[in-house]
Amino acid sequence: MLPILVLLGAAVLAVPLFKRLGLGSVTGYLAAGMIVGPFGLQVIADPQAILHVAELGVVMFLFVIGLEMRPSRLWTMRGEIFGLGFAQVAGASALLTAFGMVLGFPFAQSFVGGTGFVLTSTAIVMQMLEERRVRGLPRGRRTIAILLLEDLAIVPLLAAVALLAPDTERIAGRERIEALGIGAASIAGLVLAGRYLLDPLFRMLGQARAREVMTAAALLVVLGAAYAMQLGGMSMAMGAFLAGVLLSESTFRHQLEADIEPFRGILLGLFFLGVGMALDLGVIVSGWQQVALAVAGYMLLKMAVIYGVARMFDLDNREAVGRAVLMAQGGEFAFVLYAAATAAGILDARQNAILTTAVIVSMILTPFLIMLYDAFMPKWAPSTASVTPPSDLSANVLLIGFGRFGQIASQPLLENGYSLSIIETSTQAIFDLEPLGFKVHYGDGTRLDILQAAGAMEARLIVVAIDDRQACLRIVEIARAEFPHTPVLARAFDREHALELIRLGVDWQVRETFESALTLAGKALELLEPDARVRDAVMDAVRRRDAERLAIQVTEGLYAAPGLIRNNAQGRER
Repeated sequence: MLPILVLLGAAVLAVPLFKRLGLGSVTGYLAAGMIVGPFGLQVIADPQAILHVAELGVVMFLFVIGLEMRPSRLWTMRGEIFGLGFAQVAGASALLTAFGMVLGFPFAQSFVGGTGFVLTSTAIVMQMLEERRVRGLPRGRRTIAILLLEDLAIVPLLAAVALLAPDTERIAGRERIEALGIGAASIAGLVLAGRYLLDPLFRMLGQARAREVMTAAALLVVLGAAYAMQLGGMSMAMGAFLAGVLLSESTFRHQLEADIEPFRGILLGLFFLGVGMALDLGVIVSGWQQVALAVAGYMLLKMAVIYGVARMFDLDNREAVGRAVLMAQGGEFAFVLYAAATAAGILDARQNAILTTAVIVSMILTPFLIMLYDAFMPKWAPSTASVTPPSDLSANVLLIGFGRFGQIASQPLLENGYSLSIIETSTQAIFDLEPLGFKVHYGDGTRLDILQAAGAMEARLIVVAIDDRQACLRIVEIARAEFPHTPVLARAFDREHALELIRLGVDWQVRETFESALTLAGKALELLEPDARVRDAVMDAVRRRDAERLAIQVTEGLYAAPGLIRNNAQGRER
């Protein structure tokens, strides 16, 4: 029990601390692993045993990603996977192999060492994308496409290791063909099972209403798919990803994701702990020059290729630099490739230890590189290259902000035949809404020229539906000053925000949670109180008291003192 308790305690202490320091959870796990591992407190003597189990965290992570990657989406990403991804992998492999040969190593060793480092850490990159909330954005999807190609690349790379092995270790041509056939059969079997067996299986289990059996079935699918691919000589993670894709159209995909998520989170954290424990400080001390040279050379050359490929595919400078920093490290599949090369006689034990240590050090350096990137690179700005700015528009209603609030508010107006001029600052929202028939223009409502171009002077009504408190106040202030005869309706965040809007002269405001909360309370009363007159009287009284308190606060000028507002309101109620 002691090693388990120590691992859990190290993670619980280190991860929140490192996240508070801005270093991310991955660095916290790695540091905790180094402290409790064989080169720290020596609580865990065999980190490889931990890693073998913890690799299932990466497997489950790829399964969850696969659930989100429907075949139609993968088809639309084919250009990025096989274009952008192949260019990056091929370019980085060639340059890193050349680097090893320049240092005087034979081609086989240079190729294995370089291509192993090309395989980026899927676990680290996906964790970073998730923490930074960019996984669903276009730049996040492009990064995922490259990771998928790299996962596919492990198959031909392992085959290349067999081809490059010394003559005594080479596999016969017939055996290589058999291995490829087994791999193809594994993929075909997995596809057929996913298409014809999995959905009926989960439908039957769902009818049985046994939650624990559903969880067991989810684990069975993930681990079974991973094992099938491993038997075929391929990556377990790729098998899990493929199983996820096959189940992405299933009606049970959300249930599967919820069942897998707790196991995925714990095992992925355990994987990073294991990587930290596997860092051999003895190798660093005895061969620090070789480790430093490998880390610096591989990371800088890989970053150069990633940046160059991104620019070649017409991506902007900030995304190119960001991807180069994020994907500069080696990955967990490098350990598999180096182990296979050592078993085949291409690498000796010391070379394997140096290369493995270089990969781990690169993983540890990644969060620090991202911190430098965030500190010195300009913040992301919305890309307006293909977004239409407002230009001499005219409509009955000017709607500023077309998120979830604005979309709902627009429906009765459109249903009644009123024309809307809509401006929004989220380019992603604009692109997502265009196929649905909405003509949304890019524009910052806090600028007078944008409001004029969007038709504020001709509009019969201005509706401010954005989710930015300060920007909303600024828009109302401009509208009241420049278009005094046009009514302005605004979305308020809370009571304090509503008071500020009233002070600025808004014609009507609604707190975004007020009416929805009262609607829910009204439904609760309907279920509890059979007399409709009593219910209506209660709801009217609540609305009246709220309006009276609001009027009192406006009269007494209580706009920006939350504590005073609360105390005043409580006093009036008493």
